[in-house]
Amino acid sequence: MSDTQRQPLSPERVLQGAVDLADEIGVEALTIRKLADRLGVGPMTIYHHVPGKEQIIDGMVDIVFSEIDLPPAELDWKQGMRLRCMSARSALNRHWWAAPLMETRTSPGPASITHHDAVIGCLRRGGLSLQMTAHAYAVLDSFIYGFAVQEAGLPFHGDEADVPLDELAKGMLQAFPVDAYPNFVEFTVEHALQPDYDFGDSFEFGLDLILDGLERATE
Repeated sequence: MSDTQRQPLSPERVLQGAVDLADEIGVEALTIRKLADRLGVGPMTIYHHVPGKEQIIDGMVDIVFSEIDLPPAELDWKQGMRLRCMSARSALNRHWWAAPLMETRTSPGPASITHHDAVIGCLRRGGLSLQMTAHAYAVLDSFIYGFAVQEAGLPFHGDEADVPLDELAKGMLQAFPVDAYPNFVEFTVEHALQPDYDFGDSFEFGLDLILDGLERATE
């Protein structure tokens, strides 16, 4: 039995164990039995601490929200929101399963509510009206969550990719007559296959476009 399994069971340990397991296998594959095996307990023991899988998912999402930095009150709204959005992307990279679930829960936890309250407060401190705050929040989070889902689904992802990007691209290019798709070939060979290419660079570029656009819209 591992040191982790010897620790007394608690709701917090159940939820953190679920997050750790989901990071490995995804939330769809997570079951009470698999979680119980990970924690070294019987499945029914889990129910003594958390009523069921939906409540476990509620708690897992709240843990992810707790890992996202709140926009500091001492920064102006753009700087604060940029820090928060960069932190959100980092959290969603760690927990690749979480993005589709972040705004789906009908029983949000305290970290989720605290996070939403702080983001709204940051936008309002920046002089955004209630309507513009709603637009800003929706557009920013749609971008963050959408980027996270796309990034998690890429067939290449950093140094831990199953197939290096150059090998993957060469295989794709060999699968069709390259003369038929000159724009795709040019982009792949002259940009995506260059040593300094990083898909993630587009996140900061897009985020700054949105923040600059929101600033102009409030002037």
